[in-house]
Amino acid sequence: MAEPKKLHIAMFPWLAFGHIIPFLELSKLIAQKGHRISFISTPRNIDRLPSIPPHLTSLITLVKLPLPRVENLPENAEATMDVPHHIVPYLKLAHDGLEEPLSHFLESSAPDWIIHDFAPHWNSMAEPKKLHIAMFPWLAFGHIIPFLELSKLIAQKGHRISFISTPRNIDRLPSIPPHLNPLITLVKLPLPRVENLPENAEATMDVAHHIIPNLKIAHDGLEQPLSHFLESSAPDWIIHDFAPHWLPPIATKLGISRVLFSIFKASSVCLLGPTNQDAHDPPTELQHLLVPPKWVSFPTKIVFRLYEAKKFFESFEENSSRVSDSFRFMTALSGTKALAVKTCMEIENEWVKLLGELHDIPVIPVGLLPTSAQESSGSEGNSTWNSIVEWLDKQEKGSVVYIALGSEVRPSQEDFTELALGLEQSGLPFFWALRKQSDSASGDSVQLLPEGFEERVKGRGVVWTSWAPQLRILAHESVGGFLTHCGWSSVAEALQFGRALIMLPFLVDQGPIARFLGEKLVGVEVPRNEEDGSFTRDSIAETLALVMKEEEGKTYRDKAKEMTTIFGDTDLQYRYVDKFIEFLERHAKM
Repeated sequence: MAEPKKLHIAMFPWLAFGHIIPFLELSKLIAQKGHRISFISTPRNIDRLPSIPPHLTSLITLVKLPLPRVENLPENAEATMDVPHHIVPYLKLAHDGLEEPLSHFLESSAPDWIIHDFAPHWNSMAEPKKLHIAMFPWLAFGHIIPFLELSKLIAQKGHRISFISTPRNIDRLPSIPPHLNPLITLVKLPLPRVENLPENAEATMDVAHHIIPNLKIAHDGLEQPLSHFLESSAPDWIIHDFAPHWLPPIATKLGISRVLFSIFKASSVCLLGPTNQDAHDPPTELQHLLVPPKWVSFPTKIVFRLYEAKKFFESFEENSSRVSDSFRFMTALSGTKALAVKTCMEIENEWVKLLGELHDIPVIPVGLLPTSAQESSGSEGNSTWNSIVEWLDKQEKGSVVYIALGSEVRPSQEDFTELALGLEQSGLPFFWALRKQSDSASGDSVQLLPEGFEERVKGRGVVWTSWAPQLRILAHESVGGFLTHCGWSSVAEALQFGRALIMLPFLVDQGPIARFLGEKLVGVEVPRNEEDGSFTRDSIAETLALVMKEEEGKTYRDKAKEMTTIFGDTDLQYRYVDKFIEFLERHAKM
């Protein structure tokens, strides 16, 4: 029987003897099996090692790499034991200076393996294969933008992205940072014409809610052009949304691995139930939706209100697109390598675990995908911001309510009027980002502010009817609260800066988000009529007063500030993306 090949193994511990000695002990045990060791550290550390047993000296070579000089690092300091704790970061800087000499050593000595410590983030024996990844979001900007943010973070690691949508949606994307332009290709697939879908309507923001099933029919017409694109471009992965229930057999035939990326939180996705739920049978009674689902084993208040439950039933019903949303999700999920979710374990630990159990699939949190206020400033640039900040700078710290209901929400005229009069009644300074629909394709009438409203609130309140840089506004110290529709991306932006929430959910996925945030005590929902979801100006004004200024609301203001340690920790959030990218690299077909 052939003798196993004797290996050459490089060992590279961090510059601390609590690390160096275990690495040396492991080296000796490996050498005892006849393998050759190159033990790498700095000259003074090598000189301080205990003696190598004589019978192993021929197999263990001690390699001295001189430590670069670094300002504030004492001379001859080459290990953590040589410096006080506050100087250790300078030792890490010097350690990072070993990148080039270590690279030269590895190139010249060509070991079979390198066994290394936590510190050399720049060290890799073999660069992972650079991947080509297709991204295919649903035709809603609340989906498109998180897909784009994830694309940019993947591209930063050197992977190539094909970002696929329709021409008008691609043309409305924010600019790609110049350094990522070579890595992100924007792919335009023309949207098929469909009866009852207005011309130029290519996203949910372009149409009234009852027209969305027609948009889904048009989206399903992308099956063939997407199939042709995938066949000709042969990406390693396609990361897709809930909608393309027809994609699994195409990807299987072409040998392309899939990940479904949910822009919804884990707890929201859990409400859909398990994969094997009687072939996606819907709940049979409204009452089932008003209590926590039977598959949730821990206490929770995340349930639907009666008026929301009526709408949620629609997601299980076949609509004019011929398939229900729940069927789309469950079918698109089948056969995927993983379910990626826009969340993090710090806020949804038990829900992420439950989601994996419900679908028997790896669930990978990708973090909250935060953007910086500068990045989000948009094409309108500084002239818009200068006008806004001039007003914000005049307001007291934490006094302003920022109001935005997203691009998808269109309240009835009655709700719109009550919201406006509640703001007026509250007496609080406010900035209302009211981006009026300029496109008649939506089929919705433009809501009218109450007569004389703007005149009565002049100076105290701003009604801003063009694009507003939301993240920069939320970051301003005068803003203390956010009256929100509870879109997940919007509330994540608010909590990045510790802004307390006044919650007014409208769409079917937003109610459970409001309940979730209510459990976290970061805000309060506006009270509503359980039957029809209507609310009054009084309930708006009273909730604003509670969250913004009353002593009783201090808990919500404090809890929201505490959330910045999670939502505002970009290093934490980007580590989730790094782990997701590692998953894609490890599981790519070779």
